[in-house]
This record gives sequence, C-alpha cells and structure tokens, in this order.
Amino acid sequence: MFEKVTDLLAKYLKVDKSAITRDTDIRNDLKADSLVVVEMLFTLEEETGITIPDEMVEELTNVGKLVDYIEANATK
Repeated sequence: MFEKVTDLLAKYLKVDKSAITRDTDIRNDLKADSLVVVEMLFTLEEETGITIPDEMVEELTNVGKLVDYIEANATK
C-alpha cells in the first residue's frame, strides 16, 4: 500500500517519489493544498474500495498514517 500511496502522491504533486517516506507530512513537506488532497483521497477510495470519512482527513496528515488507515480498513 505504501507503494500505491507514494505513486499517487508523486503523480498528483509532481514530486520525486524517492523523497516520500512514511514520516513525510502531506501538506507541509509536499506542499499539497486541500483540493489536491481531496482528489488523491478520492482516487485512493476508488482503488482500495474503502471510504475515508471527512473527519479522518484532518488526522491523516502524514504518509504513514494514511497507509496504516487504508491497510486497517481495506477489505481483506
């Protein structure tokens, strides 16, 4: 899942994928604005079959938290 998330972040934010770690802050380190974050999360929801509630979006601030949330909530 980490690979999928970093691929999407690199694509949406036009950043070098190798610079993204689990500790990377999506908004601060990658300079992602709210619209890009929402678009990326929508794509992740479609690809993984999970729903990320609006209230969770503010908590999923770094790559590791986002990956952990998706892995914990993905249909096995």
